[in-house]
Amino acid sequence: MNSFISKIYHAHQDCSNCPSPKVIHKFFEDVLGLLFPEFALEKIKEEKEVVVKFAELEISLATILTRNLHLHFGDGEKIAKDFFLELELVYDWIHQDVEAIYAGDPAAKSKTEILRSYPGFYAIAAYRIANLLHRLGVSLIPRMITELAHSRTGIEIHPAAKIGQYFCIDHGTGVVIGETTIIGNHVKIYQGVTLGALSVNKADADIKRHPTIEDHVVIYSGATILGGNTVIGEKSVIGGNVWLTKSIPAGSKVYYQTQMYHTDSEVTDLYVFKNDQDEVI
Repeated sequence: MNSFISKIYHAHQDCSNCPSPKVIHKFFEDVLGLLFPEFALEKIKEEKEVVVKFAELEISLATILTRNLHLHFGDGEKIAKDFFLELELVYDWIHQDVEAIYAGDPAAKSKTEILRSYPGFYAIAAYRIANLLHRLGVSLIPRMITELAHSRTGIEIHPAAKIGQYFCIDHGTGVVIGETTIIGNHVKIYQGVTLGALSVNKADADIKRHPTIEDHVVIYSGATILGGNTVIGEKSVIGGNVWLTKSIPAGSKVYYQTQMYHTDSEVTDLYVFKNDQDEVI
């Protein structure tokens, strides 16, 4: 027992002074509750309350950052101020995402339904807030925010990924978007989609490992797209369960077609590639 106590004691001594996940999760939930009353415990009744809330949250973030200088290379108070100066743009982009989800899902009866119950909204909102912190030079904390969303929704988005406007995740469970992924505007993806890397070598950590998805692409459930050099051209449609490791041109349609065959037959499953004229290529 004494050795066990000693192990726990040394673990606490060796642990870095990073903020507790509970502290970061509370900060994120407070920001989300301020931006979207659907997540607030109490609605704001007077405009001056908004000013007070912003000031409180800025102090909270500045305190976290000044206590954890190893997580950034700037001035904690300035980063906190810059975060709230840029938060309006993030707020507008999240509302654009809500519009994209509402337009893309016939089951959505209202935007309120999306805000209160859609995992895609929660995961994207967490990503956008975490991505802002990442762009301001803060490490670890953005990942703690997106992993909170991951645990609640099953959607994993790395905060360093670059995602354009009007992004829609429908259903969402099992979606994985890697660190160096680039996604354009008006992209829609379904559950089980992986935008991943071909290599997991640590030596490749600083290179682009994940694909680029151009504007107006739709990726259906279960599709896997891998590789830093893989580009999915604009207005392409990737069917369910497709596996891609090479680029495809704009306007392409790729889908997986299952064949029925006997064990002694040479017929196999196949992938079908079509161009924007619906011609097989």
